[in-house]
Amino acid sequence: MNKEFRIILDNIEASLNAALPKSCTGDTDWTQASFGTLPAGAKSEYIDKLIEPNKHLVELGGKRWRPLLLMLCYKMCAEKAGKEGSPALTEEQTYSITPLVEFVHTASLIHDDIEDSADLRRGKPAAHITYGLDTALNAGAWLYFEASVCINRLNAPEALKLRLYETYTKELRRLHLGQAMDIFWHRNPDFFPMEEEYLAMVKNKTGTLASLAAKLGCIAGGLSIEEAENFGGIAADIGIGFQIIDDVINLTTGNPGKERGDDIVEGKKSLPVLIHAGLCPDDKPKIAEFMKAAAAGGIHSPAVEDCIALLNKSGCIQKAAERGRTLIEQSCAKFHSQQIQELFTSMIPENFR
Repeated sequence: MNKEFRIILDNIEASLNAALPKSCTGDTDWTQASFGTLPAGAKSEYIDKLIEPNKHLVELGGKRWRPLLLMLCYKMCAEKAGKEGSPALTEEQTYSITPLVEFVHTASLIHDDIEDSADLRRGKPAAHITYGLDTALNAGAWLYFEASVCINRLNAPEALKLRLYETYTKELRRLHLGQAMDIFWHRNPDFFPMEEEYLAMVKNKTGTLASLAAKLGCIAGGLSIEEAENFGGIAADIGIGFQIIDDVINLTTGNPGKERGDDIVEGKKSLPVLIHAGLCPDDKPKIAEFMKAAAAGGIHSPAVEDCIALLNKSGCIQKAAERGRTLIEQSCAKFHSQQIQELFTSMIPENFR
């Protein structure tokens, strides 16, 4: 890994740990910043019920590429701002807002696993399996709101803090719109959306976190609203590309920490499925039946491999892989940063390059 990336990632981990401790016991500053003055009966052990499911998932890892993108966008823009004035935030302040991206991502994973009835996340039982549905649901919802505490703690002009907060909340609303689309599709096995609907869903559900990271970094680096929006859109397209690649991996080797074909069990209308449906429309009822059977029988149902075999006949999986790779490469070229291009190029699996 790039040596500078390693340094940045270490600083990001320090920011995440400061923003979400293992326990709030004895940490009155953190508790006050998060909740204000609480009634005497709201003991630390109860607050820890919110922290624990989220902290556990954060500590299981993840690539952290979104907060890394945030910092690389900041460095790209701060360098430009340095020639004309100064960035809006210092580098230390910008590190302190990286939890906005990673905590929203963590909360979305907890809720996504509940909505998809997924058993595993990052190779371990999903939060609702370990902690119970009610605890996981509540803790994930809390983390969406807790993420913004880092804005409150900034020593910065109120207008700038408002801009950061508006950016964060707008992307959060878009994320939930994308999830609403995805849920509707997998709850209705016989319904096949158009490709443009799929791309819109992914741009909202997956792309919005890449967009949020880029926008926050650009705002902190001193760019205008228009410039930040432009880079946010480019980053969202890159997020789409990686989601497409994840769709393909799910149907080939299987995603890390999950099992091959679990998208079939969940009834996901991924891009390979939609490409096949476009090429072989008569197969739509077969795919729907496979998904229903897989949902009933679980990941080891023969319907999972039968559905993948059907998709392979049209070459749709390979076509989707090419679409994803091309979108990432073309979008990366629009960033005026060799480091950002290096980040995304390194994330493309070797067999997709």
